[in-house]
Amino acid sequence: MIPVNEFRNIASEHNPRFRVLKPWWDVFSEYLCIAMLMIGVFGCTVQLTQEKISCLPDPFRGMSEVDIDCKYLLRPRENESLWEHLVTKEIAPNILEVIGRKNDLDIHQYIYVNSFCYERAVHWYAKYFPYLVVIHTMIFMVASNFWFKFPGTSSKIELFVSILGKCFDSPWTTRAISEVSEEAEDERTVLWRKKFNARPSATESPDKEDGEHVYMRSTSVVSETKKDEPEPAASVLDKKEGEQAKALFEKVRKFRTHVEEADLLYLMYIVQTSLKVVKFTIIMFYSVALVPNIQIVVTCIVPPDLTGFSLFCCNHNKAHIFCKLAYCYICFVGVYGLLCIYSLYWLFHRPLKVYSFEQVRLETGINDIPDVKNDFAFLFHLSDQYDPLYAKRFAVFLSEVSESRLCQVNLNHEWPVKKLRTRLSRNSSDRLELHLFKLLGLPDTVFDIPEVESLKLEQISNVTIPGTVTQLTALQELSLVYSSARLHLQALTYMRENLKVLRLNFKSAEQVPIWTYTLQNLEELHISGPLTNELSRSANLDTLRELKKLRVLTLCSKLVKIPSVVADVAGQLLRLCVHNESSPLKAFSSLKKLVHLVTLELTACELERLPSAVFSLSNLQELDLRENRLTTVEEILSLQHCRRLSTLKLWHNSITTVPEHISKLRSLETLDLSWNTIRKLPPRLCYSTKLKHLDLSHNQLTSLPPEIGILQSLWHFSVAYNSLEALPDELFSCKRLRTLALGNNSIVFLSPRVGNLAQLVRLELKGNRLESLPLEIEDCSLLKLTGLVVEDSLLDLLPSEVKRRMNER
Repeated sequence: MIPVNEFRNIASEHNPRFRVLKPWWDVFSEYLCIAMLMIGVFGCTVQLTQEKISCLPDPFRGMSEVDIDCKYLLRPRENESLWEHLVTKEIAPNILEVIGRKNDLDIHQYIYVNSFCYERAVHWYAKYFPYLVVIHTMIFMVASNFWFKFPGTSSKIELFVSILGKCFDSPWTTRAISEVSEEAEDERTVLWRKKFNARPSATESPDKEDGEHVYMRSTSVVSETKKDEPEPAASVLDKKEGEQAKALFEKVRKFRTHVEEADLLYLMYIVQTSLKVVKFTIIMFYSVALVPNIQIVVTCIVPPDLTGFSLFCCNHNKAHIFCKLAYCYICFVGVYGLLCIYSLYWLFHRPLKVYSFEQVRLETGINDIPDVKNDFAFLFHLSDQYDPLYAKRFAVFLSEVSESRLCQVNLNHEWPVKKLRTRLSRNSSDRLELHLFKLLGLPDTVFDIPEVESLKLEQISNVTIPGTVTQLTALQELSLVYSSARLHLQALTYMRENLKVLRLNFKSAEQVPIWTYTLQNLEELHISGPLTNELSRSANLDTLRELKKLRVLTLCSKLVKIPSVVADVAGQLLRLCVHNESSPLKAFSSLKKLVHLVTLELTACELERLPSAVFSLSNLQELDLRENRLTTVEEILSLQHCRRLSTLKLWHNSITTVPEHISKLRSLETLDLSWNTIRKLPPRLCYSTKLKHLDLSHNQLTSLPPEIGILQSLWHFSVAYNSLEALPDELFSCKRLRTLALGNNSIVFLSPRVGNLAQLVRLELKGNRLESLPLEIEDCSLLKLTGLVVEDSLLDLLPSEVKRRMNER
C-alpha cells in the first residue's frame, strides 16, 4: 500500500520554511486535503483488497404476473406479503422445492457473472468514487502549492523566505530596534526637562541661541541629545556579524527593486484560489447528485444462454462504506470550498498590493521605513497572517538610517586608530592632514586622533559629524570633496569657534550645506562646483555676510558675472580667486566694492582685455590673469592707480607685445609673462627698478635689451624656452641674481662675467649650443655643482679641481 505521505510530497510543498507564507486558511485547507486524501486512499485500498460484488440468480424467474426485481430485498415487509401471496396460490410447494436446490452453476460462471454485473449494472460513480477522491484531492493540493513550484514565482518566494529568515535571526535587527528605543527615551527625557526646568537666564550665550536657530532651519544640522556613553558589550556586533548584516541590506535592496516591478505572485495566488473555487463547485454539484447511486443491492440482467438465468441479484459489498465515505468527503469539500471563498474575499476586499509600515514606524521609532507595493507588499500581507513580527524585523533592513548605522559599526571595525594614523600626511598648507577616500561613512575612530589639523573627506556620501569632533583639538581645516555632510548641534558650535579653512567640491549648488555660512570664525572658503549664474538673494551664498572673519574666497565654477553677494564680505575680504573653467566672465561690477582686496585671481575667464573694474582696487597688491585670451595689455597703464600692485601675472595668454608704459608700475616686484608669444622686450620695462622676479620663459624672444642691467633688485630671471642666441653683458651686472634660467635657447657662448653673480645658487644652461663653460663660473661662490643644470658633456670639460671645489660648497 502506498503511504499517504508519498502523495503529499508529490502534490504539496514540503519545505518547512514556506510556512510563513501560508495563512491560517491555507494551513486548515492543507489538513482537509490530507483528510480527503486518506478517504480516497482508504477507498482505493478497500476497492483493491476485497471482492467488488457478489451475484445470485433470482429464484422467481419466469413469473411474469409479478413485477419482480432485486430491490424488493431491501423491503422486508413487502417480501413477507409476496410470500403469503404465493402460498395462497399454491405456489409454495414449487418454491420449497427450489429452496436449497443447486443451480448447476460452477465457479467460473459465478466469476463471470460477478465481473459482468460489476461492469454493466453498478453505477460508474459507485465504482470510481475513491479514485475520484484521490484525483480531486491531488488537484486541490497542486492548485494550492502551484506557485511554490512555478519557475516565475518559486524563485522569488524562495529568495524572500530566505531573506526573511535571515532578517528575523540577524543580531543587527535587535540592536537597531533597541538603539532607536533608547534614543526615543532620551529624547522624551530631554523634552521633559526642557518643559519643567527653569527658563534660561538673560546671561546665556547668544551663540547657543544662534546655533539652535540654525538647527531649526537647516536639515544639514541634526540634534544630538544622546550622551556619549559606552555601548554595552552585548550589543556590540563583531566584524563577521556586521559584514553579514551589510550583505543582507544589499540583498533586500536588490530583491525589493526586482519584486516591486510586477504583481505576478498576487495574480498567481488569485488564479489558483479561483481554480479551487470552481473545482469545489463542480464537485459539490455532481457529488450530491450521484451519491444516491451508490446502492447495496444491484439488479443485473444477464443473457440466459450463458447461465440459464436472466435475472441476478447482486450485492455491492463496499457500497455501504463508500456511501459513508462519500458523505464525509462532501462535508470536507464543503468546508474546503468555504475557506477558498473566504480567501477570495480577503484577496479582493483588502488593499494587498500596498503594504504600510506605519505601525512599525510608530513602534520602532525608525521613521524612514518606506511603504512597499505589488508582490513585495503581498508577501508581507501573507507573512502577517503567520506572525507580524517577521515584517517588523524585516523593516529594519528597509531603513536607510538603519543601514547607515550598520555601516558606521562596520567602519569602526575596518578603520581602527592604528590604521588611520598611517593616512596622516602634511598637505600644501603644512597642516597634518587625514585623507579618507571613498568610504561608506566617517569612522568614529577618527575622533580619537587629536593631533589632526586637517580632515579631508573625498567621495564619502552621507557624512554625519557628531559632537565627538570636539576631541580634535587641533582641527583647523575641513575639506569635503564630493561629500555631503551633516553636523550635530554640538559639532556645529565647535566648528563655528575653531574651523579656519573650509574646502567644498560638489556637483550641484543644492549640495552646499547651509551650515557653511554660519562659521563665524572661518577665514578661508574654497567652493568648487556648478553655481548658479545669478547668486543674488536666492542662491546658497545668501548668508555670506555672517562670515565676519572671511579673508580668502575661491570660486571654481562657470560664472557669467562676479557674484554680487561677495560684497557682503567686502569689508574683510583680502583674496578673491575665480576659476571659471574656460567660460566667459562678462560682468565685474561687484569687484568695485571690494576696496580692501589685496589679491585677485581671474583664471580661465576667457578675458580678451583687462577688466576696468580692477583699476579701482586701490589696495590691490597681486593680480593674476592666467589662462585667458589676452593678446594685448595696452590698458596696463591704468593699473598705476593700483599704487600697491607688486605682483602681476599674465602667464598662459597670447600676448605678443608688451607696452612701453609698463614702466609706470613703480611698485611692481614680480612680473610673470611666461607662456605667451612675445617677440621683443621693451627697454623701458627695465626701468621698473623694484622688479625682483621676472619670468619671460616660453616666449619667442630673440634678444634682450642692454637695459636689463638696470634691474639691480632682480633675484629671479627666467628666459628659458625662447630663441636667444646671445646674452648682453649687462645682464651679469645684476649682482643680486639667485636664479638664472637660460635653458632651451640657442646660446653659443656664456660670458666669463657670469662670475660676477656672487649670489647665484641656480644656473640653468641645458638645451643650448654651448661648447664649453667659462672657468670663471667657479667665482659664483654660492653656486654648487648640483645647482648647475647643464649637459654632462660640458661638465666633463671643467677641470676636476673646479668641480671638486663647487661640490664641496
